Amino acid sequence: MIIDARGLGCPKPVIIAEEALSKINEGAIEILIDNESSAENLKRFATKQGMYVETIKEDTYWRVKIVKGYPCNIASLGSGKEGKDIFLIIGTDTLGKEEELGKILMKGVIETMKVTKEFPHTIFFLNAGVKLTTVNNEMVGILKEIEDLGVEIYSCGTCLKYYNLEDELKVGHRGTTNQIVEGIRDFKKVVWI
Repeated sequence: MIIDARGLGCPKPVIIAEEALSKINEGAIEILIDNESSAENLKRFATKQGMYVETIKEDTYWRVKIVKGYPCNIASLGSGKEGKDIFLIIGTDTLGKEEELGKILMKGVIETMKVTKEFPHTIFFLNAGVKLTTVNNEMVGILKEIEDLGVEIYSCGTCLKYYNLEDELKVGHRGTTNQIVEGIRDFKKVVWI
């Protein structure tokens, strides 16, 4: 079965894939999408469900093949709460009401994480927090270093679109509200800033 989900924003491709897979006991589906973040989200979804997933980049779109009904050891990786201690959600580009001081404090928190190596498993930026992964070059540099040390970094796709920053993402990946819902379920602790 081939599903053309090009032109659909997140989380629609995942919802469509989940619905199609719920109708079969075993077999494969292919989803055509036109953005990398949807490809990543489909891959993450399939892996968590214990399904085989393969992503192929075509000229102007991605082809994601998901196979259901066959044993797959991938599902045990990253499923459940083992090894997933903290899911950090950053919903602002400042800490506190005073904007200039708040920017200094936010930078201080992120730098302290880097220096002390006290990292969350995943950082999800939303609302004005997406400015830290896009237009704040000083923070982008620090966040790239943290990402290189293994922290997963995502920015809310809806928020990027709202601030007209979709083409400005410089660190991490475009994320969806699916990740917030999964984070609440899968992580031992969810922290909001």
